[in-house]
Amino acid sequence: MLPVGLLLYERKLIYFPTRELELMPGELGLRFEDVPLVAEDGVRIHAWFLPAPKSRLTVLVSHGNGGNISHRLPRAALLQEALAADVLLYDYRGYGRSAGTPDEEGTYRDARAAYRYLVESRGVRPERLMLFGESLGSAVTLDLAVSHPCGAVVLESPFTSIRDMARVALPWLPLGSFVRTRYDSLSKVEKLRVPLLVLHGDRDQIVPFAQGERLFRAAPAPKRFFRIIGAGHNDTYLIGGQAYRRAFVDFATDYFTEPTSR
Repeated sequence: MLPVGLLLYERKLIYFPTRELELMPGELGLRFEDVPLVAEDGVRIHAWFLPAPKSRLTVLVSHGNGGNISHRLPRAALLQEALAADVLLYDYRGYGRSAGTPDEEGTYRDARAAYRYLVESRGVRPERLMLFGESLGSAVTLDLAVSHPCGAVVLESPFTSIRDMARVALPWLPLGSFVRTRYDSLSKVEKLRVPLLVLHGDRDQIVPFAQGERLFRAAPAPKRFFRIIGAGHNDTYLIGGQAYRRAFVDFATDYFTEPTSR
């Protein structure tokens, strides 16, 4: 058994939450609703629902391991405009206004709470739902996608597992057998049964580009890989520009052609 002190230290190397919301949707001209969610274990989760005029689909965004949902607003605005999509941003436990402390199972529970809200409370049809995850959120999204119906999955800057990332970050330490946090996307991706789009910057300094390629190769078809030339880990949509936007639009056009209402 891993000592409690080491487990807490492990989590500090994985999760970098911030509490302060540094930007509000209204500052970008986005309409929004504050959405209180409750995870299966009773933890209260904070989310923003961003409705789009004449929406064609809904995007559920699971963000990376740093900051909070306020830092994802510019990308959410891009997705909303490009795809004519409603967007739900939620914070994992311990991030932003969400209660609790983050851990692997907790992030999965939080994603399921966000999913239930969209499908049960807002009446979103699963086939009209795109699950989008970036970095850490790619693992959270994939876990959700293999256990809940959806229309398509988009993974940005995905990694194969935390153990693989530990070997990259600390190659001189034999941490593999001691790491208790899994986020083992490589073992899950073969179970995916919906279209997949993977996007990855080829200069990613955090998650090796090769991990995104490996995860993509292990996934079943239909699938697409978009190499974001010159992009690192946190500037994908900025460096990618119109080509990044087009990758989303083409993917959504092919797999979400039927008009819908919420």
